[in-house]
Order: sequence, then C-alpha cells, then structure tokens
Amino acid sequence: MADEPARHPPAPLTPDEELAWRALARAVLVIPRVLDGELLQSQGLSLTEYSVLMNLSEQPGRSLRMSELANVVSISVSGLTRVVERLARHGLVERVKADTDGRGQLAVLTPAGFARLEQAYPAHLAGVREHVMDHLAGLDLPAFTQAMSGIAAADMGPPVRRTPPASPA
Repeated sequence: MADEPARHPPAPLTPDEELAWRALARAVLVIPRVLDGELLQSQGLSLTEYSVLMNLSEQPGRSLRMSELANVVSISVSGLTRVVERLARHGLVERVKADTDGRGQLAVLTPAGFARLEQAYPAHLAGVREHVMDHLAGLDLPAFTQAMSGIAAADMGPPVRRTPPASPA
C-alpha cells in the first residue's frame, strides 16, 4: 500500500504551513542537542541517560522491560542496552531478568539512580523552561499538547531502519 502511487497528491503547503513545518523540524533537532549539551556540561549526564532515569522513576517498582523503555525513550533496543550498561557501571540502574517469562530483561532504577535524577532535575528543568516553555508563553498549551501528541503518538516508537529498495525484476 505504501508503495502505491498516490491517486490524489497532497496539496502543497501554504506559506504559513511551510514556515510552521520548518520551525518544527528545526526545533525537534535543536532542542534535544541544546538540552543534551547543557546536561552533559553541568551534570555529566546525557539527555538520553536522564530520560532513562526519569522514565524509570515514574514506573511502579521503578522498573520497566527494556523493550518498553526503549520505546518510551525513543531509542533502539541496542542503543538502550548501551545506555543502561553505562548507567549500571555507575550504580544508577540494574538489569534483572523479568519474573514473568525469564527471557525478558528489566531495567531497575537504584536508589543511587533516583538520587542522581533528583540532583540533575533542576538543571534539566531550567533548560526546558529557557529553551521551550518560555517560548510558548501565551499559547493555548492544551491545544499545543494535543497537536504535538498527534504528531508523535506514544505508540509510534523509534524510527524503523531503512530497507534497501527492491531491485527491479
């Protein structure tokens, strides 16, 4: 279905839509880089590491299956494995076998990991306020949230790998 040519091509973007699209595309690239750089410089944690700690802190038992955690952090499972191993070396996270099936792995936030998250939170909050929220002042935040949630639905997960184009028959 995705390979079929469109019967009715989409309408070109209006000038305002083009500006909005380009601003959004730039923001989704720049904001994470800026926040990552600030966290690394001030806290010695990457934004991905912070996100792992934050997401685990919000879960019952402060634990989550690795595959589910990869989805909420929007990273590949192999990338998450490397991040969790790095956090585990610092005593911030542990990996344990899942009780339910024995094959799955859980990432578990340690007390030291929770303390590290609490230590890094003020710096992250300051960056989010400065680089994002201050620019949204006066906007209808519920409408903005609904629009962004539609753009990046929680079940979308990380991007899939490219597949090489099929060779002509």
